[in-house]
Amino acid sequence: MENIEKLKEYLLTIYPIRKSSYQKEEFRKWLAGELRRSGWRSHEEHYGKFNGSVNMIAGDPDKATVFLCAHYDTPSRMLVPNFVSPTNVAAHVIYHFAAAMIMVILAVLVSFAVSFPLNQPGLMLPLFIILALGLLWSSVYGPANRSNANGNTSGVLALLAIAKALPHNKRVCLVFLDNNERNLLGASAFRKKHPGAASNSLFFNFDCVGDGEHLLLMPSKLSRWDESLLSALNKAFSDEGTVHAKVLTQGLVYYPSDHRKFKFHVAVCACRHLAGLGYYIPRLRTKRDTVLSLDNITAITEGIGRFVPLYLEETSGE
Repeated sequence: MENIEKLKEYLLTIYPIRKSSYQKEEFRKWLAGELRRSGWRSHEEHYGKFNGSVNMIAGDPDKATVFLCAHYDTPSRMLVPNFVSPTNVAAHVIYHFAAAMIMVILAVLVSFAVSFPLNQPGLMLPLFIILALGLLWSSVYGPANRSNANGNTSGVLALLAIAKALPHNKRVCLVFLDNNERNLLGASAFRKKHPGAASNSLFFNFDCVGDGEHLLLMPSKLSRWDESLLSALNKAFSDEGTVHAKVLTQGLVYYPSDHRKFKFHVAVCACRHLAGLGYYIPRLRTKRDTVLSLDNITAITEGIGRFVPLYLEETSGE
C-alpha cells in the first residue's frame, strides 16, 4: 500500500481540483501514465462541444462484461454541505428541500433589501429571479471547492489501486467518467456511444468511498435478481476488520451518481452511521472534505480482486 499512499498524496496535492478543461486535461495526461505503468492501455473518448465530456477508458468497452467506474471531475463549493443518506430517503429529501428554501429565502431578503430603500417594488421580482438563478448556477459553475478527498478523489484512487492489483482482463474495463457534477453528462455520453454495454453489462460505480467505516454495496433493482452477482458479492466482501462491507438488497435505496445511467449496476460508497438517521456521507462540497481512508481503498481493492474472478467464472457459461 506504500505506492497507493504516494498516489493519494500526489492526487491531493498536485491534482486536488479537476474542474476546468485545463485542469482535467493535465490530470488525464498523468492518469494515462499511471494506467500504462499498471499494465492498462487507455484512451480518451470525446463527445463533442455540446456535451463537453472527456472520459478516460482503460480496456475494450466492446468486449468487457464488467465495468469499474468513478468520476474524476470535482465540484463547486456550496453554501451548505451536500448531505447524502442512501438508506434514509426521507432525510435526504428533507435536507435538500430545506437547503433550497434557504437559497430562496436568501434571494428574497436580498431583493427586498435592495428594492425597499429605492422605493422600487417592481424591482423586487426580477431581482429575486436573477439572484435565485445565480445561486443555482453557482452550485454547478461557481468557484471550485478546493477539498475533494472523498468526493471523488477517493473513487479515482480506488480505481487506480484496482488497476495496479488486478491483472489485465479483456472482460474488465475501467472508466474514469467526466462531468458527474454537470448532470452526469459523462455517463450519459458513454451510454449513448456504447448502448450494448450500457444495457447488458455490470457497472460498478465508486463515488465517495473514502470517509466512513461502513462500505455500502447497492445493487440496482434489476441486479438484485442476479444470483451470480449476489453470490460473488457476498463471498468477495466481508463485514470484518475496520471496514464493514454491506450488500444492500432490501428496502428503498437512493444514491444519486453515475451508476443511475446503467441498468445493471452496483453503487459503492462509504458512510458513517448515526442512530436514528442511519447511514450518511458528511462534509461533501465543503472545505472539510479532507478524509480519504486507505483502509477503505484496501478493502475495495481486495474485494474487487476477489469478486472479478468469481463473477466471471459464474457467468462464463451465459
